[in-house]
Amino acid sequence: MSKLEQVAKNEVKLTIEITPEIFKDGMDKAYHKVVKTLNVPGFRKGKAPKNVIEKMYGESIFYDDAFEATYFEAYIAAVEEHKIIPVEAPHIEEIVEIGSEKGVVFTARVTTKPEVVLGQYKGIEVEKHEYNVTDEDISYMIDQMREERARLISVDRAVENGDTVTIDYSGSVDGVKFDGGTAENQELVIGSGRFIPGFEEQLIGMNKEEEKDITVTFPQQYHSEKLAGKEAVFHIKLHDVHVKELPELDDEFVQDVSEFNTVEELKNAKRAELEEIAKRNEQARLENKVLEKVANNAEVEIPHVMIHQEMDRMIGDLKQNLAMQGLKFEDYLKYAGTTEEAMLASYHEPAEQSIKSQLVLDAIIKAENIEATDEEVEKAIADYAKNYGMEAEQLKGMLRAEDFDYFKSRAEIEKALKFLADNAVLVEKKEEKEEKKDEE
Repeated sequence: MSKLEQVAKNEVKLTIEITPEIFKDGMDKAYHKVVKTLNVPGFRKGKAPKNVIEKMYGESIFYDDAFEATYFEAYIAAVEEHKIIPVEAPHIEEIVEIGSEKGVVFTARVTTKPEVVLGQYKGIEVEKHEYNVTDEDISYMIDQMREERARLISVDRAVENGDTVTIDYSGSVDGVKFDGGTAENQELVIGSGRFIPGFEEQLIGMNKEEEKDITVTFPQQYHSEKLAGKEAVFHIKLHDVHVKELPELDDEFVQDVSEFNTVEELKNAKRAELEEIAKRNEQARLENKVLEKVANNAEVEIPHVMIHQEMDRMIGDLKQNLAMQGLKFEDYLKYAGTTEEAMLASYHEPAEQSIKSQLVLDAIIKAENIEATDEEVEKAIADYAKNYGMEAEQLKGMLRAEDFDYFKSRAEIEKALKFLADNAVLVEKKEEKEEKKDEE
């Protein structure tokens, strides 16, 4: 039903046949679509018989819709027959033959997944990297817990850096107030950088119920074009000054905020938590470093379309992340001083590297016959569910059959990365080697 011709690297030409029987079914489907659009004398709109329309217009009036209804299934059959993996939709090149009695013969150009020639991927040397959990790391985590339960205490003194103040403000440019420039009883942490550069610093030294004007300049790259680069005057009234008071770190605090009874128990738990995080981070760093070297050792010619698809995906992810933060992509571009075209171009190299890494991992999975077990697929589903705050069973109930293939692929990729890391050779950092030589 089809034949394949290699026309270029990673590009084939398929000549595909659609049988008369299948194409006639397509013609019937096309008739039911086309008849609704035709006014045929003697018949109500949409009621003219198929043979009447064919006599008036010729059967070719159905060809486009009939081809659209039948070509893709024939194309998929050809892809499976020749065991090729397309990386984009087919480009229909030519309809060689078409008709209800003879069926269809058409040609399609298809960009295929490239072959990877693996270089060395076992015994890759990677520098050791050790991260030791320090007392300071543990103190930082516990201090964050104290910060979450801190309370603000009003103080009767002038504003200092780090204080939380309550203010009214009213801003104007050239004597005219602007939208969003006025607020009452606004809380602001001095030194947080929430306001325009220079705003917070000018509040230092003010006292309760004091009023004054301050002058600031909006950044050149500001989300409002009307205010960008403009000098503004803000009238400030200071209502209150607060300092943050942290709870004492004692056993009572520990029992109140955790399942532990003593400060020592909490510290030990946080140490274990940080050590586990460090272990996972080190494993991820090792896997990424090995994969980077393995990809550099491999040879593969990546079709441009795959790179551009990845670039589009990357910029799509950025737009989605910005939207989730309530930011417009256009405003982001203005703030960054760039254009969408320039940003897309900057993604070319990382997109190419990402695609190459994916292809290399696929090749290693094939070369090493790596296959995910049912337990590993279950774990991949559970990990994914956890990241999105769901129960694994809840997610599984939402999955289609083809979704399980996705998680099987994720599990195999994780397995391949671990395989590369397990087969890597850890070496000391160059500076450590040099230090040891100097000591000798």
